[in-house]
Amino acid sequence: MDRKKVCKKSSAKKKMMSIELKREIIEKHEQGVRVVDLSRQYGRSTSIICSVLKRKESIKSVTPVKGLTIISKLRTTLHGNMEKLLMVWVTEKQLQGDTLTQTIICEKARAIYGDLLKQTPQTSIDEASEESFKASRGWFENFKKRSGIHSFADMVRQQVQI
Repeated sequence: MDRKKVCKKSSAKKKMMSIELKREIIEKHEQGVRVVDLSRQYGRSTSIICSVLKRKESIKSVTPVKGLTIISKLRTTLHGNMEKLLMVWVTEKQLQGDTLTQTIICEKARAIYGDLLKQTPQTSIDEASEESFKASRGWFENFKKRSGIHSFADMVRQQVQI
């Protein structure tokens, strides 16, 4: 009996686009270049180009946090400000010798976000709300990467063992 060849599916990997590339696409479109031509030029589908163009206002207003080259989700400046304030708070707590856990940090992040949200005037309906920021485990892991903090993992492991 012949062996059947197993066909390996070659699924196309999702290519992330840098914010600079998205801005370049928007700029060229505003100069009059057609969507089809942009999709050929950048090797992307027309639907992706249209999605970028649909969100052009939010893409133009976003400023990447230091150290980031690709933004997969459009984070508002509110998130960046909250994370800066949270880092200050975390540093103060560490200097005081307080033990910080993921739960404590996430609660403080939600509180800071809520305070910043109350201070910021809302300009549109789809603006951020207190319910939109959850301070989930995924956010915490990414926050650690963005801020370059690795000592939390050790602290959490020590507390779990106790």
